Amino acid sequence: MRVKCVICDKINRIDNDCPQAKKLRNRLIHTYMCPSCHERITKKTKSRKQSGNFRLYQNKKVKDEFLS
Repeated sequence: MRVKCVICDKINRIDNDCPQAKKLRNRLIHTYMCPSCHERITKKTKSRKQSGNFRLYQNKKVKDEFLS
């Protein structure tokens, strides 16, 4: 399967039967990133996390009023 990186527009080939290919075929919201872009973003995210400039916003838990 031919896939295109969403960041650098490089075209790569992945195996048709791999889980990533199945996700890309069946769920259109999933996108492909080439290994070099993925590693670059991972490295920058880890450095931001260590510096303290990274906040991970989590959903607030809503109390279910109908069950109580």
